[in-house]
Amino acid sequence: MTTQLVVVGCGGHGREVLAIVRAINDVAPGRPPWHPLGVVDDRPTEENLKRLQRLDVPYLGDVAWLHDAPPDARHVIGIGDPRVRRAVDQRITGHRPPAASLVHPDATVGPETVHGPGFVVFAGARVTTNVVIGRHVHLNQNVTVGHDSTLDDYVSVNPLGVVSGDCHLAEGALVGTAAAVLEQLRVGRDSTVGACACVVRDVPDGRVVKGVPAR
Repeated sequence: MTTQLVVVGCGGHGREVLAIVRAINDVAPGRPPWHPLGVVDDRPTEENLKRLQRLDVPYLGDVAWLHDAPPDARHVIGIGDPRVRRAVDQRITGHRPPAASLVHPDATVGPETVHGPGFVVFAGARVTTNVVIGRHVHLNQNVTVGHDSTLDDYVSVNPLGVVSGDCHLAEGALVGTAAAVLEQLRVGRDSTVGACACVVRDVPDGRVVKGVPAR
């Protein structure tokens, strides 16, 4: 059965989510599981609209379009910033369509892993085992998430990021490109770990840390 899908956001991250949809469809036997209806965005740039057109994906209008979406459709938020993703989710929660989760066929999600709606896993990402993941969490290309970790709602781990075993990333935390969080550590709510940083101690809420070791 094919399900209609709307992507929220026509920036680069949203178009990368569309690429995941196409990769899933390419390997599916029989009918493809997803039919991209198009993209919604409140303030698309002219350049991004042209890029979307080259992908042969229609721009449907602003985010309010979702309130009148077909009853059998689903949505996915293609926005990289965790706080913006949270704000968009709060705007549309309770309205149709519900959120879909997408896992690229070149990614792996291990056993005894549970996740909320809107979970997006990019190519090459690896989630090992016994991981608890909240709503609208995004794991970008070639990310690794170790055993027994918890990633709360709206967390983002950018490409090549490493979350070691038994870590806790609180709501809205962002782990930057090629950054590492060592085992049994917590990154606080709405905190940011800078690119290539190495976290060796807990990060309080609302902080930005960078460097090796991260400070």
